[in-house]
Amino acid sequence: MDAKNKTQRIVNSIIFDSHKVTENPKKFLFVTIDSLIADIAWRVKAEGHEVRFYVQNNDDKEVGQGFFEMVEDWKDHIEWADVIVFDDVLGHGMLAEDLRKQGKAVIGGTEYTDKLEDEREFGQEELKRHGINILPYKAFTDFDDAIAFVKESPSKYVIKPCGEAANLKGLLFIGEDEDGRDVIQVLGDYKSAWANKIPSFQLQKRITGVEVAVGAFFNGKEFIQPINVNFEHKKLFPGNLGPSTGEMGTSMFWSTPNKLFNMTLKKFEETLAKEDYHGYIDLNCIVNHNGIYPLEFTSRFGYPSIFIQEESMLNPIGDFFYQLAVGEKPKLKVKSGFQIGVRIVVPPFPFTDKETFEVKSKDSLIYFKKPVEGVHFEDVKLINEEWIVTGNSGVILVVCGCGSTMKEAQSKAYNRIKNISIPHMYYRDDIGERWIDDSDKLHNWGYLREN
Repeated sequence: MDAKNKTQRIVNSIIFDSHKVTENPKKFLFVTIDSLIADIAWRVKAEGHEVRFYVQNNDDKEVGQGFFEMVEDWKDHIEWADVIVFDDVLGHGMLAEDLRKQGKAVIGGTEYTDKLEDEREFGQEELKRHGINILPYKAFTDFDDAIAFVKESPSKYVIKPCGEAANLKGLLFIGEDEDGRDVIQVLGDYKSAWANKIPSFQLQKRITGVEVAVGAFFNGKEFIQPINVNFEHKKLFPGNLGPSTGEMGTSMFWSTPNKLFNMTLKKFEETLAKEDYHGYIDLNCIVNHNGIYPLEFTSRFGYPSIFIQEESMLNPIGDFFYQLAVGEKPKLKVKSGFQIGVRIVVPPFPFTDKETFEVKSKDSLIYFKKPVEGVHFEDVKLINEEWIVTGNSGVILVVCGCGSTMKEAQSKAYNRIKNISIPHMYYRDDIGERWIDDSDKLHNWGYLREN
């Protein structure tokens, strides 16, 4: 067997389980800012649907190239599409809302749900309006005002940029000093280096506890069960060390509605129904023995969460998306147990350095030593049946594992990674290990029980 045919066999083995084939093919138009959802679009195509894909950012135009048809102007394909999928906030909600009013079947948010994520202060006030406890916070548009506030009210704070700057995860800073000295230092640094990029931000009181997120799909009328409980691993290095990243991996499990869900997201069901929201929504929280304290919304698909969720779904995800978009109540069938996803990255991640990326990573070949399941791509293009690193972020693959225990899910994911080779690749080797301690606390406090 020549090298090309061998690679084609490996690529085909990655797609999905053989039973994930649609009996009702549709036309899907994916509209994305920076190609985050490219892997899901490929899987929808592989299930037997037609797919067209639009990406807004010029730096990401190559991501997904070769996997599906790419278009220059998504608006030219609205009439063609049976389903339009928006995968972001930052104005996508308003576009989705307008198309739904025109009678189109759409996955995506609304102007209101975009604001839940994009405007942290609005999101916090909406939580309070829905009767949910929040941590003390203060919004700022001036770094000197924030420095003066910390000096007057010394404590541990978290610096949270708002708007588009919220996507620069390395700018989120978690204070450690009781007197706020480290926060004052970082605010001064941000004033010098990032003032133009961070027009507004929050200082939120920091508390200790378990960081856990709860999310669910919504069909325009109600939440779809089961719900999803997940644990993000944001630091670059094992042991939760190093700079913050967008995400290095996630562990999760599906659940019937529990206390964590019922005391938070469930309270938004009526509001989301009035908004005619269709898609996925997630709420990241800090919990301890005193209560649940939501930190921030993700009113869209999470990354890499949607890849891990797809890996554990028994439904074809294209059919599931179609049912969500048209307001049906799909029966979501998922694997029992636990799931993890591990991000494989290359230089200069988590930093932005075009020269380093061009020298170390751009156009590197992703080599599969043998057929590998559970692999989802991010900044990748397909050329001559070979997977090639592209884009500019250095975020390349998410490798998933599912198991009846968290340890089994870990073992499957990391054994799969052993069969993948990319020059200069790195990843965390402890995704899922938080569960050992966190589960005891969450069960003891009663948050994972039905309520």
